[in-house]
Amino acid sequence: MGTPETSREPCPDRILDDIGGAFGMGAVGGAAFHFLKGVYNSPTGARLIGGTQAVRMNAPRVGGSFAVWGGLFSTFDCTMVYVRQKEDPWNSIIAGAATGGFLSMRQGLGAASRSAIFGGVLLALIEGAGIMLNKVLSAPQNMPIMMEEPAPNMAGMPGIPMGQLPGQAPVPSAPPTPAASSSSSSSSSWFGGLFGGEKKPETASSGSKTEVLESFDAPPVPSFEYK
Repeated sequence: MGTPETSREPCPDRILDDIGGAFGMGAVGGAAFHFLKGVYNSPTGARLIGGTQAVRMNAPRVGGSFAVWGGLFSTFDCTMVYVRQKEDPWNSIIAGAATGGFLSMRQGLGAASRSAIFGGVLLALIEGAGIMLNKVLSAPQNMPIMMEEPAPNMAGMPGIPMGQLPGQAPVPSAPPTPAASSSSSSSSSWFGGLFGGEKKPETASSGSKTEVLESFDAPPVPSFEYK
């Protein structure tokens, strides 16, 4: 966004642009003001006609006064730009003071001085408000872009086992102890001896698969011979 000085028209065209803008602003504002004033001062039943006549008589005069002020202001502004060879708020402030003093020159030196001071202060306030507004509108564009940080690793999330804290090295699982393996083998041998012996591991051959089945020892057949 440009500053109030750089966003305006170049100097030769600036005068005509300010004259037209000042005339339009004065005509519209003067029409609204004098219409309300005419309606208020007119008798009952003729308020609308009185307001219309007041606008027709006074709005062009107010617009012309604004156009004269705007033309003189732009002329002094362009003169300061040519003399100082740069664009800054001081050109507008000096041009406002010069315009106020020039328009009141016929009323004497004291009135011209007061008008010059009033014009300079008024333009200083306007320029200051424009600079502050420009800074406020351009401030969000200069803000740094906030990057979203990833969430910290939590226990139970993908890639982190339960019971492990974030940042902690993974604890390797302990291999099975020989005592546990021996106990399992002894239990299997005890059950095997109880029901007829251990179960032999299966042997795989390249041809067919054979299984050895062990049978229980058969009890002796009783004899019923009389001795």
